[in-house]
This record gives sequence, structure tokens and C-alpha cells, in this order.
Amino acid sequence: MASSTAYEAARSIEGGDFKSGLLRHGHGHGHGRTAHNMSSSSLRKKSDMTLVSKVPWGVLRGLLANLQEIFLGTKLFILFPAVPLAIAAHYFHFGRAWVFALSLLGLTPLAERVSFLTEQIAYYTGPTVGGLLNATCGNATELIIAIFALYEGKIEVVKLSLVGSILSNLLLVLGTSLLLGGIANLRKEQLYDRKQADANSGLLMLAALCHLLPLGFRYAINSGERAVTTVPILDLSRACSFVMLSAYIAFLLFQLKTHRQLFEAQEEDDNDDVTAEEEAVVGFPSALAWLVGMTIVIAMLSEYIVGTIEDASESWGISVSFISIILLPIVGNAAEHAGAIIFAFKNKLDITLGVSLGSASQVAMFVVPLSVLVAWIMGVDMDLDFKLLETGSLIMSVLLTAFTLQDGTSHYLKGVVLLFAYLVIGACFFVLKTPTNKTNGINSGLLTTTSGVVAA
Repeated sequence: MASSTAYEAARSIEGGDFKSGLLRHGHGHGHGRTAHNMSSSSLRKKSDMTLVSKVPWGVLRGLLANLQEIFLGTKLFILFPAVPLAIAAHYFHFGRAWVFALSLLGLTPLAERVSFLTEQIAYYTGPTVGGLLNATCGNATELIIAIFALYEGKIEVVKLSLVGSILSNLLLVLGTSLLLGGIANLRKEQLYDRKQADANSGLLMLAALCHLLPLGFRYAINSGERAVTTVPILDLSRACSFVMLSAYIAFLLFQLKTHRQLFEAQEEDDNDDVTAEEEAVVGFPSALAWLVGMTIVIAMLSEYIVGTIEDASESWGISVSFISIILLPIVGNAAEHAGAIIFAFKNKLDITLGVSLGSASQVAMFVVPLSVLVAWIMGVDMDLDFKLLETGSLIMSVLLTAFTLQDGTSHYLKGVVLLFAYLVIGACFFVLKTPTNKTNGINSGLLTTTSGVVAA
């Protein structure tokens, strides 16, 4: 339950007395900030309220302060024009490839603002609720895109984009961070807390196992070595999804309650830009309203992306599989990824690992199984059999990352290995493509899973 001090601060900010509100709220302690929030904070900039403070009317002053914080309080504000341009391109038929590109660009600042607003709400709700908000909203973009793709029956797009999100966090983000962080600190090895890395690695290994079982089950049946059972792969996948969600809930209990100190230790030495964000700058009602509004806009752009991905593929000469597994995850999480790399430069690898491993675990153990269960509710037959190439890439990436992080030290060579692994996987999907069935949407009634990967 939020404290009375927090609500007084919220009322002061909403009434235009944002300076009094900030002073009344003071510095927040234990309000549910995670590595994701601290990573995104590196892309934020302090707003100059000089002109706004001169507005005589309190309500108008508060409104202008909110608008300035929301739209100009990020270094990515230059990408906000892509949002109305994408909407205009859709309604005036400027070209479906343009709609896809502009929508993808527009998601970048929106995803960062969702992280910011979630953090603002966490100031007023306390550490537990704030942590749960971060856990559920941290990958809202991937989940929304997955839901719209499921509605259109584009199951392979869902699978590829989710696997791509995990791979980009484990190999691209972590690899780039270790490489650049190692170069910036050539004279010494970078150190990090193994406890947090071990917890996330265990979750990722469980996720890899749950993806391997349906694939192995299918191959065992097709090879004739095993008798066909009455339990289809789809039912096995749904059962595994419940197990994965249960494990993720246990991890949240571990992270937010019983072993919170393992995940808060990363803030001890951060006395610059991380603690600089220890103030609420948006009132609770406004933050909640903006969060709902931003989510609606993300849903709109996600619908555009799902509906135009094949057209962009044909226009650019790039396979849908490459766009789904490489481009969507990179652009959609660019803000969070950039923040992780910045903290690696500053020799704060605990935050970097919290972002990369935390995001990968969240997608693997929350977004993926939730997508399977949501598809079940929607009447779409999505399973955890992500095909041989995708599953093999996922398992090897998890193993490679776990071995890379086992000693608690880092240097640039580890980053090179992870980046080259990502390049090899990306090259495979650049020359291969997965056929998509445009007629298997919900409204058509032909809800069948698309078959394997074929040569382009």
C-alpha cells in the first residue's frame, strides 16, 4: 500500500507544484527499481523546468511539466515523430514497407517511456508491487506483438521474434557490452556478482529443456523408435508452459522477497547517474494514465508491424525469418540495450548482466509460455516446438553464455566470442526463410502451425 507521503507528493506534482512534490517525496529507497530501470535511466535527460515554472496557472503548469517529462525527458525524443508518421502512412497508404519501418522506429522511444512510467508508478506502490510491474511490463512490446501475430495466425513470426529476443539479449547485448567494457578497461579484468548470473542461467537452462522436449518428442515419434502416445506435442507444450510460469513466479519470489539483497547489491557503488534518478517526477495518476496511453499506441504500432511484415520482406528482399529473429528484437529493445552497454563502459557489469540476462529470462520463462497459453485461449495451436535450427541456436546460446559467465570475471575476448556466435546465427537466418501461412488467422478457422525452415 502506498504511503501517505507518496500520495501527498503525487498531489503536489499533479497540481503543478512539482518542486514541492519532489522534495516531499525525497529519495526513494527500495521502490522496486531493477537493472532494467537503471539501464533505461542512462538514456534520460533532466528536463529544464525554468519556462514551465513561470506559467501562472497550477493545473496548466502541472500539465506542461508532465508533457515535458514524458516527451522531452529522454534522449530518444528525436524518434517520437515516427509514431504519427507511421499512423499517417497507414491511413494515407504511403506504402506498407514505410508503415513497417516507421512503426518499428516508433516502438523504440515508446518502449523506453513505458520503462520510465513503470518506474514512476513503483515510487508510489512500494518495492513488491513495483518489482511485479517491472517483471510484467519489462517486455510488454514483445508480448503485444506476439498477441497480434497470433490473431493473424502468424505463429512462426511469434516464435522467431521471441527466440530472437532471447538471442539478442544473450549474444548481441551481452557480447557488445563485454567487448566494449573490456576495451574501456584494458588494464584490469571486469568483475561482477556471480550469484545473479547463476540464478538467471538456471532459469534459461530450464527454458532450453522445455523447448528441447517437444522437439525431441516429435523426432522420437517420427523416427519410429517410440510408440505413438495419446499425448500430442501441443498438450506437452502447454504443460511445459505451466511449469515455466510456475518457475518464473518462484524466481520473482526469490528476487523480490527472500533473496532481494542479491539483486540490490548492484546499486551500492552507483552514486552518479543511477541515484540521480531517485526522485519521482510524474504524479501517480498521470503516470498510470500515460502508461495506459503508451500501451495503446504500442498495440497500434504492433498491429501495423504484424500486418506489413511480409510486404517489407518483399520490398527489401529480406526473408521474414531474418526480420523476425534479428530486426524486431534489436529495434524494439534498442533503448534498454544501449543502456546496458553504457553501464559496461562504466565498469558496472552487474547492471549490464541484470539487463541482458534478466530480459532473456523474462522472455524465455514468462513471455514464451504466456504466448502459448494465450494462443490456447484464442484457439490457435502454438506449441514449444520451435524447429531444429531455432531450438539448437537457443540451447547453444544459453550454454555458451553460462560457460562464459561462470568465473565472475570478464574481458573483451568473451564479448568477441558471443558476438561472433550471434553473427553466425544471423547469417543462417539471412539465407533461410520460414514460409508463413497468411490464411491461418483466427477469422479463417485454419489454425495450423507452419512447417519447417526451407531454403530461400
